[in-house]
Amino acid sequence: MTRYIIRRLAFALFLVVAVSSASLLLAGAVPGDFASGTLGLEGARRDRLEQARERYGLDKPLAVQYRDWVAHAVRLDFGNSLLYDRPVGDLIPERAVNTAVLALTALTLATLVGLPLGIVVGSRHGGLMPSAIRAGSVVLLSMPPLLTSLFLVFVAARTGWLPISGMRSAVAPPGGAALDVLRHLVVPAAAIALPLAAMFERLQSQAMREVVRQPYVLAAVARGASRSRVVWRDALKAALRPIAAVYGLVVGTLLSGSFAVEVITAWPGLGRLMLEALSARDVYLVAGCAGMGSIFLAVATLFSDVALAFVDPRVTE
Repeated sequence: MTRYIIRRLAFALFLVVAVSSASLLLAGAVPGDFASGTLGLEGARRDRLEQARERYGLDKPLAVQYRDWVAHAVRLDFGNSLLYDRPVGDLIPERAVNTAVLALTALTLATLVGLPLGIVVGSRHGGLMPSAIRAGSVVLLSMPPLLTSLFLVFVAARTGWLPISGMRSAVAPPGGAALDVLRHLVVPAAAIALPLAAMFERLQSQAMREVVRQPYVLAAVARGASRSRVVWRDALKAALRPIAAVYGLVVGTLLSGSFAVEVITAWPGLGRLMLEALSARDVYLVAGCAGMGSIFLAVATLFSDVALAFVDPRVTE
């Protein structure tokens, strides 16, 4: 197991370096830069543009910029954000915490809803409730988080029950700041959780349907054991393998990919910060956001691999 974890950690390190490097190089290769975007392509005099590029270090060739960035990054100095004039290493964790709060809340909701529904649907052969759950899952799976978030924002705006944007109110309402954040969290978290819960339900129901047909399950029921007890005690562990296999990828994708939902709901996370960085051509902030997203993905994948190895030790062989 130790050797297996070391291999996964080495791959995680390679992933972070590759993604952040590729992001910086691609962002720097795009025509235009932060200086021209800030001063304006047409209204700025050439001497002012050159002075701005020299100030921000953008007058150097891209290969030199990358070399200097790597030399500082190995010392955990990821440069200054051109847009915010703050160290990237200070700015990224602030937004990463907000993204983690949103993603983990959505994942918890999706897990608490999707897995039990999948177990119920997969352990029953027919009936109205399993059919209704399957139909609901198909509908939710056909709606990407972008469309789901737009729908939920529309409902919240029409009813006035919940805030539709941001993370905090300008003036803290009765109940305190924590309750205010929870109210702002409902719409973006639900937009991510609903399609995810549908995916978990489909995976879990298919896995459970296969497990309950196994000879040892049928034999236990034939010996007089309660079917519900066999399902929840014996069959469940075997049926969790497909979920364990994709859980880390789902977590990493949530933490690094809740881009559209954060933009639509103005949630101040990594996705919104990445959009701002791309719009401003802030190459160092783009590399920082991409690197943090790949760290989320790598760590989540590692935990998923460990969980899968616990459920099925054969994966480490």
